[in-house]
Amino acid sequence: MSRMVNAGTWTDYLHQHRDRAVEEFLDLLKIPSISTDPAYAAEVHRAADWVSNRMRRAGIENVAIHPTGEHACVTGDWLHAPGKPTILVYGHFDVQPADPLELWTSPPFEPVISDGCVFARGASDMKGNVLLTILSAEALLATKGALSVNLKFIFEGQEESMSRDLGPFVAAQRDLLACDHVISADGAQWNMTQGAVWMGVKGACAMQVDLETSNMDLHSGLYGGAVPNALHAMAELIATLHTPEGGIAIKGFFDPVLPLEDEERGRMAAIPFTEAAYLNETGAHGLLGESGYSALERSGTRPTVEVNGMWGGYQGAGLKTVIPAKASAKISCRLVPNQEPAAVLDVLEAHIMSHVPIGAQVKVTRFPIAARPYRVPMEDPCARLVGEVLAEHFGKEPYFVRVGGSLPITDMFLRELGAYTHTFGFSQPDERMHSPNEFYRLSNFDLGQRMFCQLYERLAELAKA
Repeated sequence: MSRMVNAGTWTDYLHQHRDRAVEEFLDLLKIPSISTDPAYAAEVHRAADWVSNRMRRAGIENVAIHPTGEHACVTGDWLHAPGKPTILVYGHFDVQPADPLELWTSPPFEPVISDGCVFARGASDMKGNVLLTILSAEALLATKGALSVNLKFIFEGQEESMSRDLGPFVAAQRDLLACDHVISADGAQWNMTQGAVWMGVKGACAMQVDLETSNMDLHSGLYGGAVPNALHAMAELIATLHTPEGGIAIKGFFDPVLPLEDEERGRMAAIPFTEAAYLNETGAHGLLGESGYSALERSGTRPTVEVNGMWGGYQGAGLKTVIPAKASAKISCRLVPNQEPAAVLDVLEAHIMSHVPIGAQVKVTRFPIAARPYRVPMEDPCARLVGEVLAEHFGKEPYFVRVGGSLPITDMFLRELGAYTHTFGFSQPDERMHSPNEFYRLSNFDLGQRMFCQLYERLAELAKA
């Protein structure tokens, strides 16, 4: 099926409609689609409506909003390229909470353009990337009347909630989503001058530990030195998770972990890296972790255990001289191939229960959200093609890397659809994703539209599975 064709090339079309595209980007950013907070459920659905309407205007067909648990997802397609591969394009329109609000220089859902950047929650992660996948399809349809591949789209509203309800939907809709390859716009390039192809992401699992040493807070003068302190006990317990050098000290944690292959270590060693630059990027005051591995290897290819939050006792102004009775901590793990979330939580819980300090009682609660680790074979043809498209733009080969983040959809699509996911996003690592003052460079918003047009055309070279 073809459309009325506008004069000019898709490059001309993008240039002519650039101001409109930016305004649409700002409109989408004004929707506080925070999926982790039930109070914003209506806003997440409003974002789904916005995205579905924009897909229809672009010429994408069969657009539908599907209820998937708490938050909906949006699908659509254009399937008029017989004999050509079918590509599923993935993204998400939900965002992280904006807290702490006082650290924002402008309200997080009132987007501001400054120095060529859009500042707003969700700008980089990932409403800018979602929109450019739609705009590029529109440009090709408007100027050529057709696409060179079959495209399907799925945009979800709960990625920031670990896509907890998407799995059953994908399993139930295998025919609707059947594809040869998946392209995810949820990602970033290495930097402004260097492309990156993500060949794997880590899995994730998490738990909360609640510790109690008494049924009430006690007077620190009357009872100090005689009864246990919940904060002291929690600090003692947490300290057992790692060695002083930062290595993981949990029995059985590394049992299923596969050795890092020499070929991959060689690729990572070829990436320019200095500790000084890494410390400057992170704001950290020093490096630590598993011995025998570089910081890049530890963050991208080795499993981790992190304490995400710890609390208890008096935290108000002034002093309250008590011995706290309760303390809590949230712990998350990032997993690598061959580690299963449930098995990792088993060994973590066993470690915690075997290291409970004297006078303390501990309760462990596992969070239901989890993601399995995922890896793409280096010989995958779509991965190589994505690398070629990036190389044409950057003038040099991209880095083929694994990253420390988690994308539950990657393993989900592989298991349910039999298709590998290839990340093709144009955010940058410094754009403060998940932090106050998140931003997205408009230069990359423009670039991403052009690059997706090129990718959509090049994907026709792949064989249909």
